[in-house]
Amino acid sequence: MLLPMKRAASFLLILGALASLAPFTPSAAALAGGAFLALSLGNPWPERVQAWARRLLPLSVVGLGADMDLRAVARAGLHGLGYTVLSIAMVLTLGWALARLLKVPRDTGLLISVGTAICGGSAIAAVAPVLRSKEHEMSVALATVFLLNAVALVVFPAIGHATGLSQEAFGLWSALAIHDTSSVVGAGLAYGPRALEIATTVKLARALWIVPLTLGLSFGIGWLAARRGQAHPEAPPAKRPWFILGFLAAAALVTFFPALRGAGHLAAFAARRALVLTLFLIGAGLSRTALRDVGPRPFFQGLLLWLMAASLSWGALKLGLLVVG
Repeated sequence: MLLPMKRAASFLLILGALASLAPFTPSAAALAGGAFLALSLGNPWPERVQAWARRLLPLSVVGLGADMDLRAVARAGLHGLGYTVLSIAMVLTLGWALARLLKVPRDTGLLISVGTAICGGSAIAAVAPVLRSKEHEMSVALATVFLLNAVALVVFPAIGHATGLSQEAFGLWSALAIHDTSSVVGAGLAYGPRALEIATTVKLARALWIVPLTLGLSFGIGWLAARRGQAHPEAPPAKRPWFILGFLAAAALVTFFPALRGAGHLAAFAARRALVLTLFLIGAGLSRTALRDVGPRPFFQGLLLWLMAASLSWGALKLGLLVVG
């Protein structure tokens, strides 16, 4: 009985991996499909799947940079530099406090906080290798972010119309309070062309904060590991996020060499599909034991943090504390 189940699991794992590369497969579906397979039939090759996920993740992040115009993003980022820094710091602080209050594991809580503060799954993908996060920690953080993204895509335009937000204000609000760029684009598109323009530009500028945050976490963790290594020689060395330099290099190439933009779009498309495949593999690394150990607390942390961030940014817009350029 076990052998046919293992064969079926192997076949479905390969089929799911191939389906993840298809342009019509959304990232949330890939993550959910991998998790369903792992929790129902089991993962026949857990070590291989884990190794491939860890290899593909940083490469995918590098490729995403090939679809960014650094000059346009920098202009938007400089205009809103003050409230961008303030909002990211605020969300990270609130996320840390909620994780402590709800007793969420450190890495899981940090991944959820980073995903809420900057740009959802992309930020989680960039930070996870630095933290050396376990697959189930990434899965829980990504699932939380994707679920809230789906809710925001439907709810935000309705709230914006009901509360009388202009297209400019809505674009800024969605860029500040919705996790993933794809959902920000979807919400802006539903609200209007000006909302879409502002939402996309501000969100891309915000996404660049992955770079300093990841580097800061890397050096901070390295410093702590070095201190602890004095008392615990077996402590693993911190992993340096060299792939972030690749992300910036890819973005710089397509920005300053316009002839490469066509190739950059193709590279970014391939990177997005590779990231979806990675999410499928991460989901396939889940286990019932891991989910039982994590429990529902990370989801409540993500939900409360998102509601607080959305409410505070909406209030700041209505009070005129945030001004759209």
